[in-house]
Amino acid sequence: MNAFTPLDFGVLLVYLIGVTAWGAWLGRGQTGGQDYFLGNRELPWIAVMLSIVATETSTLTFLSIPGVSYLGTLGFLQLTFGYLAGRVVVSMFLLPAYYRGELSTAYALLEERFGQGARRFASAVFMVTRLLADSVRLFASAIPLALVTGWDYPVSIAVIGAVTLVYTYFGGIKAVVWVDAVQMGLYLLGAVVAIAALQVLTPDGWTGILSSAGEAGKLDVLDWSLDFSLAYTVWAGVLGGAVFTMASHGTDQLLVQRLLTCRDVEASKKALIGSGIVVMGQFLLFLVVGLGLWVYYEGRAFDTTDEIFARFIVEELPPGISGLIVAGVFAAAMSSLSSSINSLASASAYDFWAPWAGAEDDEARTLRAGKVFTLAWATLLVGGAILFIQLSEGNTAVEVALAIASVVYGGLLGTFILAIRSQRADQRSAIVGMIAGISVVAAIWWFARASVAWPWFVPIGTAVTMAVGWALGRGSTAGPAEGPGSTLPESDRAHTSPSP
Repeated sequence: MNAFTPLDFGVLLVYLIGVTAWGAWLGRGQTGGQDYFLGNRELPWIAVMLSIVATETSTLTFLSIPGVSYLGTLGFLQLTFGYLAGRVVVSMFLLPAYYRGELSTAYALLEERFGQGARRFASAVFMVTRLLADSVRLFASAIPLALVTGWDYPVSIAVIGAVTLVYTYFGGIKAVVWVDAVQMGLYLLGAVVAIAALQVLTPDGWTGILSSAGEAGKLDVLDWSLDFSLAYTVWAGVLGGAVFTMASHGTDQLLVQRLLTCRDVEASKKALIGSGIVVMGQFLLFLVVGLGLWVYYEGRAFDTTDEIFARFIVEELPPGISGLIVAGVFAAAMSSLSSSINSLASASAYDFWAPWAGAEDDEARTLRAGKVFTLAWATLLVGGAILFIQLSEGNTAVEVALAIASVVYGGLLGTFILAIRSQRADQRSAIVGMIAGISVVAAIWWFARASVAWPWFVPIGTAVTMAVGWALGRGSTAGPAEGPGSTLPESDRAHTSPSP
């Protein structure tokens, strides 16, 4: 049994210093908010594609997905079918609407269709959701890091937060995207190294692992059950996963911001759909690691599924290799946090501060304000993560906060669909519909989550939002997203030449 050695700490330290310096260097030459938050819309689609995958891959994903197959089967892959389908739908309907005016945030589309009130309300929902959910993601990331490094939770949180803040503050979205791309490669390398180690550490290598897994039924992928309480079925995966992805990748500024950094709508589509294919391969890789761990530990019970891979990294891998994979764990945590900080700062600057300060067309002032918001949101996220150390009892607080995205996504997606597809809905009905959709799903989560699995939350919320918004609508005087009637400032219509 190994411990986290000085060599491991050395590898980790070199990585943290290197990624911080490189990220800060990438931010040189910035002159305005478009540079800082959108990379001047010049980022290559491959880098954006990798950043999308890294953003939606947290430390919990890196460590938890192996635990899913350790305890069960490969059924989680059913969700990835829906994840890819949802991306295709977003690329067909929402991305063209975003690129017609080259909007600065996802919620500028709602202002163009409904008015400033709808934009600010949706943006505020996004901010509250991200602050709560990502504070807990950061806290949860500290749990395995504390296990493998021996650091206290606050120290792990502070290190992740400080390193991420430095390159995000100085480098802006360009640093976030490029560092994400590198960090994705690092944590995938960690999974590949674990697979190679399991080949050596198990008696019959991967031939024996796959044979044992097959005999136990752990290689099963498809479950055709109609039980709505099961999360991993074909129906929940394809339908629920698709609608969830339409919301997360079509209405959440966290991911939409990356799509807006591409040169044109076609490049953005490549990045989005390509990320769906990469995600399928990534999750398969993590699930295969879980199968190997199941054979290696002979199905031994652990206190939590997150503990399984973390213990293997520290206790079974040689010095230096452990440090490399722990750097991958840090990479997963930092890629999620940097994206959250930058997207929250951009929404604050463009959706609230710029109209209030009369700075819609002042790029230099927007850049300065953006850096202030970057500091503020980083502080709030780190503070929230530390606060959850005191508030959490068991997994209850973590489960509550991580469910927030599923609760609110339906309301956001339903509102965006009303914006681009309905002439009847107006600003009042859209906001009421969003509130209704979020409220219904929150009630289901609170009272009936044992009967309704989380992949169904977003479809239900979307349907309620659309039904209420349409029923209460009295006809909109504003044009659709692609037509006249816009009230957007010039900063949200920069470079207004039509997309190809």
